[in-house]
Amino acid sequence: EDVGWAVVRVGAVWLGLVLTLIVVPSALGVSLGISEAYMWVLVKTLEWATIRIEKGVQKPRPQMLKTPAANGIIERDETPMEKEIARLHRVDFEFSDIFYFCRKGFEAIVEDEVTQRFSSEELVSWNLLTRTNVNFHYISLRLTVVWVIGVIVRYCFLLPLRFTLAAIGITSMIVGTTMVGQLPNSSMKNYLSEVVHLTCSRILVRALSGTIRYHNKENKPQKGGICVANHTSPIDAIILTNDGCYAMVGQVHGGLMGVIQRATVKACPHVWFERSEIKDRHLVTKRLREHVADKSKLPILIFPEGTCINNTSVMMFKKGSFEIGGTIYPVAIKYDPQFGDAFWNSSKYNIVSYLLRIMTSWAIVCNVWYMPPMVREEGEDAVQFANRVRSAIARQGGLTELPWDGGLKRAKVKDTFREEQQKNYSKMLVRNGSIG
Repeated sequence: EDVGWAVVRVGAVWLGLVLTLIVVPSALGVSLGISEAYMWVLVKTLEWATIRIEKGVQKPRPQMLKTPAANGIIERDETPMEKEIARLHRVDFEFSDIFYFCRKGFEAIVEDEVTQRFSSEELVSWNLLTRTNVNFHYISLRLTVVWVIGVIVRYCFLLPLRFTLAAIGITSMIVGTTMVGQLPNSSMKNYLSEVVHLTCSRILVRALSGTIRYHNKENKPQKGGICVANHTSPIDAIILTNDGCYAMVGQVHGGLMGVIQRATVKACPHVWFERSEIKDRHLVTKRLREHVADKSKLPILIFPEGTCINNTSVMMFKKGSFEIGGTIYPVAIKYDPQFGDAFWNSSKYNIVSYLLRIMTSWAIVCNVWYMPPMVREEGEDAVQFANRVRSAIARQGGLTELPWDGGLKRAKVKDTFREEQQKNYSKMLVRNGSIG
């Protein structure tokens, strides 16, 4: 019995400290400097670890640490196919004519430019988290001791703290939106709904030890508009709602996510679709147009890629978001992988495993750029508009722009695309005179 009371007292003290030092300041939008001090210590520790690694490795190996991961593991020759096979103007076939295609095939097998975007990006230097890279094996006793201390801090202190904050944030979201949802529609209800969403999002960001820098706030999405952003993680929505309120668009879920959706939609005009409805493009477009037409409603938040990409690239934007009409407000999100990997590889980790990895990382650090609004130009179709917005986001976020569909994470390349490449090749052969 004494042990039980001791546990209760410890729990009460723990909850009181969390509420006093973190939750209340977060709700009020103020900082006590705890996060800043934590990030300062973390940065200094990682800098020290990097120096120790560079000193500890043997002479032939430091260049391996300094090779940017973006360069890939093979050096590609980006010469276009037309130039490569321009010499095939003769009628006689030579065995060397196939070397171009053999090389491209080997490059695709070793490291194609699509599937590598669905795995976590490699780091230049070890960040004292998971020790998987060949460069980051045992270096010294001192560095190993620091790593062990880091494991204890992350799992025995940060994880319980973040779990507590996440529980408070989610509970507050459900209770707060349910209560606000009982009020009649009015400007007061909209105001209270925004307060609840902002407050709970700030608490959830603290649960991730989030440090977010918002740039160009004069370009923040306005009511009646559509906010589109590149997609790296499920927490992208929390990162954005920490600085403003949005109407979410998505499929109805079950479980805890379903409870949150049913509660929030009572207080805020989110657009949730049943599984059968979301396949009906006309119905989706109709509901979104009705939302955008009402200039008093919150801007819609959409991730046009449709899947998470690994923080290095922006893939094809689905055109549906750009057929609705209205003003598009592009937003670029770029995470700093040094402190934690925000990318969710949904084909490898379920949501529980992903959240455990996030909550046991050092912190979530990212930059968010609000970009000038864009509208569809005269004579521009939805695909061209989507590509123009995607290019702007890629340039601002320092991301690689790829034309591929993110759906390739789970599906094969369509036969029509392969046939199109075959037709292009045959046309070049005919044009060059290789085929009479």
